[in-house]
Amino acid sequence: MSQRVLIVDDEPNIVISLEFLLKREGFTVTVARDGEAGLAAIREQRPALVVLDVMMPKLDGFAVLQAVRADPALAATRILMLTAKGRQAEQKKGLTLGADAYLPKPFSTHELIAKARELLNTEAAAAPGGN
Repeated sequence: MSQRVLIVDDEPNIVISLEFLLKREGFTVTVARDGEAGLAAIREQRPALVVLDVMMPKLDGFAVLQAVRADPALAATRILMLTAKGRQAEQKKGLTLGADAYLPKPFSTHELIAKARELLNTEAAAAPGGN
């Protein structure tokens, strides 16, 4: 069974390319187009990884990240922030709030896939019987 990845981003061109890349790598991919829908999808689907934008309608990515980390049932969800807000201060804020990784847009497709695989392998290694 492939691992589920949720893309939470409101930019159609980014979503199309991310969805294509992740599906090509064998992941099951779902999409949410704003922060509220993203948070609801995280609660319902329990994805292995969330690729989360910062600047979105309804709830921004930082608010979604805080809500996920504050919920004990969701707190272990892997979150990769992928955003145009790439300044050092925003990266520090995202990581401080609990993001597992932070990639600025524009992003390298190879780096994105490598980071997604790294985050998902970390989860498997932490499980009983892992490394």
